Amino acid sequence: MNLLSIRIITANIDGLVKFYEQVTQVPAVQYTPVFAEFNTPTATLAIGSTQTLQLFGGDHVAQPAQNRSVIIEFRVEDVDKDYERLADYLQDKVVQKPTTMPWGNKSLLFRDPDGNLVNLFTPVTPEAIAKFDGKK
Repeated sequence: MNLLSIRIITANIDGLVKFYEQVTQVPAVQYTPVFAEFNTPTATLAIGSTQTLQLFGGDHVAQPAQNRSVIIEFRVEDVDKDYERLADYLQDKVVQKPTTMPWGNKSLLFRDPDGNLVNLFTPVTPEAIAKFDGKK
């Protein structure tokens, strides 16, 4: 079994698509006005409008902007450079400036427009680098 995708359900699809295009520098593939994907070499971040919930049985299946338990993580080449690039754009959305964590990753934490927690990280210790070798 392989994890291939995480999907965010949102009432603000245009805002979230623009936000993740800015953060990831990956152009969204928008199949319809209510569904988009950000494809990376290892996984896909999908963004679906609340309108897509009807395909899964109705609005009660998921609620937008309610996540307080999942962190969306992206491995980046240099988290300090990404922080410099994004600092003005993120402004008050930053939760933690780049900080080296006890497990060897340097992490930048911030919230997207729906309040989802996002982590951009770079492995910096030999152990963390070895763990992620081959997993770009």
